[in-house]
This record gives sequence, structure tokens and C-alpha cells, in this order.
Amino acid sequence: MNYLEHLNTAQQEAVVASAKYVRVIAGAGSGKTRVLIARIAHLMDNLGVYGGSIVAITFTNKAANEMKERLQLYAGDKSAGVHVSTIHSLCVRILREDGPSMKLPRNFTVLDQDDQKVIIKEALNELKIDKQKHNINSLLDYIGGNKGAEITPERALELAGFHPGEREKAQIYGYYVDRQNALYALDFDDLLLVTVKLFDRYSDVLHKWQRRFNFIHVDEFQDIDGVQYKLIKQLTGPDNSLYVVGDPDQTIYTWRGADVNLILNMTSDFKGTQTVVLNQNYRSTSHILGSANSLIKFNQYREPKDLFTTRESDVKVTHCTFASEEHEAKWIAEKIKTLHKSGTAYKDIAVLYRASYLSRSIEKGMMEAQIPYVIWGGTRFYDRQEVKNMLAYLRMIVHGDDLAFKRIINVPKRGIGEKSIDAIFELAKATNRSLYDTVKAENPLKGKLGAVLDDFVAMVESWREKSKTLPLMALFELVETESGLKFLYEENNETDRLENIKELINDITLFNQQYPEAGLDEYLQMVALYGDRNEVSQGDFVILMTVHAAKGLEFGTVFVIGMSEGIFPNERAMSEGKRGLEEERRLAYVAYTRAKNKLYLSESKGYSFVLGGARRMSRFIEEIDEKHIDHIGVNYDYATPKEIHLNAQPKTVGFADKMANGKPLGFKADDWVSHPQFGEGKVLSISGGLAEILFGYQWGIRKILASHPSLTKIEVHDE
Repeated sequence: MNYLEHLNTAQQEAVVASAKYVRVIAGAGSGKTRVLIARIAHLMDNLGVYGGSIVAITFTNKAANEMKERLQLYAGDKSAGVHVSTIHSLCVRILREDGPSMKLPRNFTVLDQDDQKVIIKEALNELKIDKQKHNINSLLDYIGGNKGAEITPERALELAGFHPGEREKAQIYGYYVDRQNALYALDFDDLLLVTVKLFDRYSDVLHKWQRRFNFIHVDEFQDIDGVQYKLIKQLTGPDNSLYVVGDPDQTIYTWRGADVNLILNMTSDFKGTQTVVLNQNYRSTSHILGSANSLIKFNQYREPKDLFTTRESDVKVTHCTFASEEHEAKWIAEKIKTLHKSGTAYKDIAVLYRASYLSRSIEKGMMEAQIPYVIWGGTRFYDRQEVKNMLAYLRMIVHGDDLAFKRIINVPKRGIGEKSIDAIFELAKATNRSLYDTVKAENPLKGKLGAVLDDFVAMVESWREKSKTLPLMALFELVETESGLKFLYEENNETDRLENIKELINDITLFNQQYPEAGLDEYLQMVALYGDRNEVSQGDFVILMTVHAAKGLEFGTVFVIGMSEGIFPNERAMSEGKRGLEEERRLAYVAYTRAKNKLYLSESKGYSFVLGGARRMSRFIEEIDEKHIDHIGVNYDYATPKEIHLNAQPKTVGFADKMANGKPLGFKADDWVSHPQFGEGKVLSISGGLAEILFGYQWGIRKILASHPSLTKIEVHDE
């Protein structure tokens, strides 16, 4: 197969690059995944590289699955040997083989975020700490930050000094780590940290993995953090090849550790690195791309590149200014309905926003217009209650861990309340056993509750015995029935929950087909890592989402709302100085480049309780080259919106024509006027002697006395 066919010159150069270390700076929409796939296929087919010596690291399961599918199309059966996975999945594989060197059992549990939150809540109860004082997500960030900095709970307590709140956080951290150790569990941070420590301490283990993977490929390299970078450096070593693909202009995750310096300064750590820039964009039209290019050039800390496209279009980016958020939402909804009537699918339209709270008015506008929509990033498949319940039952078979036990011991209801759980928990602490092992060895409950608990243990033990011989599918169906979950959802006529359980069966079937030798333990570990499954794969909905969530996606038409200073760019980010502002600009760049055919940027005037003041237009609109953008004001005083193009060229009437009997001329709606500060504007309405006037996009809508001498009437000639 000719892998260079249909590739442009820069893409071809990237595919056949012969340097030991290669850095591909891939602009938005430049076909980076295609290049990465072609590169791997080229290594195997044209250079005779064994697929098993190639690893490709991604950062989402969706990207990993897409890469596997496309590699199969390119390279056929040869692709089966290539290890394509997220970096966390790679760590799981390494630790399952060599974790015992770190006294880690091979069947360790992987904690997802819900599991982590359960432990935090447990800690708050045990330590008798007021739940209102600490946000659980903030506590998880605190724990992750300390782990990443190699600060132990003991050291964290020392650093807390006499500050009560900090001491409580350190105590929670200590409890969390102790529970992890008791559960033989690792969270996502640990997977990386423990693997790095393993390689640091045991050179023979490191050399084993260096010999196994000679060709290392990393996608989305701009998103890696310091620990991930160290792991990649360890795997590369002195002898292996490293091939990375990324775009510094799309580094938007510094808040979770990503460091743009790592891709920008890669050449200092890997001497002789060859850099190839992919700067032809295949996604966006010329005006959309021109807007994004002119915006990002205001960032100084970047690798210079100027994207270009052959998709010439006369359609400019549209900037809309509104009197209120409600007007903004109404106009967008009407525009979407018009697009849909003209043949545009709803799912090819996205509304993006910087912060989640901005979706309120847009959702209302969608509902009033009866437009189907979905908020991307809503409850994910594996996070749905019924799915987590089923998975917890399956975990009882493999691990019998406390988190799974506490989740399902009373689902369906068995009469086991909090007091009973507390009694079991106290006995488990005293005997240093798990909750399940405690009730199995020494049931602390008497009477009917004791009998219920004995029946539960007998049920789990029978599943464990049958799991030795039953296929995964048969075991799943047995657990679904005997646990009572299926009957519970059928009895309550919860069709959606039953359908999700059925989808889980499909998931297990697919897993069995892909990994016929794998068992229940491997499936559960895969599920714990598989946190970003795309749930909006079918149906026709407008997509509402944050800009962060939109990364890597594309849509025919994109609306970016809330484009006001303090909102986008975000006020907190701007308080961090130049680096914070540059990240916000990169985020705007990502938002703009999601659009293929049409981009709308909108903002509204008026008071914002979030900002604590009046809204004013974002600098990310001002920074767009004027040749790429149209500015429109929209007024809703009438049944239908009035759109006023603010790019019209007004011509002033002579002074003699402006005055009558020494008084300023009166105005009516649709007249154009001039003001010494606000410039030219169009009169929207006059009421009670006040003229509501829409001025240029810097000033928006203003109310001024119609008789005020600062106003002068002008004629407008469109040129």
C-alpha cells in the first residue's frame, strides 16, 4: 500500500522522517492522526519493523480505539501486534507484569473517580470532619497534587503547621492512602507514579520494557504533564526512537498538569530532534482559519506557524452583540432552526461556552424553540447508576472490595441500613479484614438481618465458584438475575436502566471478541480505565458543551457564546498574568477551529452577577483581523429580530441640515446618528424622549436623550 498517496508534502516528510527523535507540530485540522497511522504502517511495511516493538500512546480511550480501527484498515493483520492504548492502560499492563517488584499484587483494583469520592466521604465520617468545610473534588486535587510532588501524608501534616483546615486535609489524605493500601488499590495518579518509581528502582524491569518497545509514538504531546514526560523518557532510554505529535497552540489543560514547555523545549532533552510542521488545514474555511490565525499570533510563547487552507469562502465569521443573554439564546435558537430547515443536521451544530453555567440561557432557548439538544459531558455510560451497580456485583466476585460491598449490599433493598454497615465496619477495623471477609468469617448481625447477610455471602461464593468455569456472558446473566437487579428494574418499569444493562452485555461481548483469553478481572480493569466513551453516537441533537470538551471534535456550524471580558477570557485565568491569558487565547483558538463552514461569536450586554459588573466585549473578538469578521447588532423590540450590520459606512450630513430653529433634529427608529464618544450608531427605538441606539461593537446598545446636542443625524450610503 502506498502510504504517501493523498498526503501533502509536509505530511509525507513527517511519515518518512528518518531521525531518531521526531517532533511533528500539527496544526488544528492538519490530519495528524492520519500521519501517525501512516507512520506506523510505514515502519512495518516499508522498513520491516516488527509490530510488537511499536507502542502508540494516546490520552483518551476514544482516540485509542479510533487509532486501532484505522491502523487495521492501513496495515491489516500486522496491526494486531502494535500496542495502542492510553498511557494509563499501558501502566496497568506494566504493573500487572512487574508490579510484584513493588509488592503490588497482580490483581490490584483500579479506583475510578466515584470510588475515590466514596473513600473521601468515608474519611470525613471517620475523622468527624464537617462535610461542608471541604469540597470533595478539591480534596481529590489536593491528594493528587501531593502524590505528584512526592509529599507523603506525614509530610503534608508537617507542612500544614497549625492551620486547622490544612491539617484536616492532610488527615483525609492519610486516611485515603491507608484505605488504598488496605484495598490493594491504585487511582489514576498512582498508575503513573508507581510505574515511574518501578522503573527508577529496578533497572532490569526498565530495560525489559525498553527492549520490548523500540518505537515509541505519542499523540497529543502538548497535553502531557511532568510525570508522563518522565515515563516517556524512561521508555525511550538511549536506544529507542521517539515520535511525538502535538500542537502547542492547543495546550489547554495546564490546570490539570499539562506543560506547554515539554513540547516546545523537547529538542533540549532529545538532541538531534527533527521537527516537521503540518500547517495545511483541511477542516475550516479561509475566513475561519484567518480569524484563528490572527488571534493566536497575539501569543508570544509559541512555535511560529501560519495555517493555510484551500477551502476558500466568501462567508466571514459573524460577531453578534445582544442586549441580553435571553436575546442571545433566542436568536441562536432561531438561527439553528433556519439551518435545520435548510438541510443541516442538528448534530452538525455545536454551541460552545467557556464555563458550564453559561448553558442555562441557551438550554432555555432550545427548549422554547423545541430544538433537540444534548449537553456533552452529561452522565457517562459507565457512571450511570444501574451500570455501576452491576459492575459492583461483578467486582464482588473478583475482589470483594469494600467499595463494591457498600454500594450494593442494600441494592436491591435487603434492610441493611447505615447502623448495620457501621457495625460491620467497626468489626472489620478491629480484625483488620475487608467488610466482605468480615461478614463471611464472623457475621456481626443477628436474627433476620443476620440471615439476609448469610444469604448474600452464599450467593457471592456460589458466583465465585461458577466463575471458574462459566463464560463471561453466562456469568453476567446469572449475576444480573440472582442479584435481583433485573427484577428490580423490571418491577419499576425502568426501561432506560434495563436498556443500559443490555448495552453492558454488548460491551462484554465485544470485549470477549477482542480478548478471548481475558477474564472478568481484565474486563473490570478495562472498564475502570474506559472513562470517556462517546454516548452521543446516534440521534440528531444540537451539541452543547464547554470548549475544553470540544477539543478534538469538529462541526459544520459553531456558535461560541458568552464572549465577554472576564468570561472568555476567564477572569481567574487572567489574574495569573501573561501565561494565564495566553492559555485562554489558546482555548479560544481551539473553539474557533472546531468550525468547518460557519463560525458565530456572540456576546451580550447588561449586568452580570458572575462578573459583578457590566459586560463588555472580549478582546478575543477585537484581536481578529477585520477582513475576516462581520459585526452584527440584534434588537428584539419587535416580533422578529432586527439585524443591523455595523460594517456600513455612514456619511455625515452638513451642519446646516442638522439644525432647525437652533435645536437638534428629532430622530426616529432606523435613523443613523453620530456621537463624539461612541461613534456612529443606528436608532433602534424611541420612548419617553430616550433613544435606544446600537453603536459599534465596542460600545453596544446605549440609551441617550433624543434631544441631546451630542447626537447628530447622518445619512448612510452602503458601499
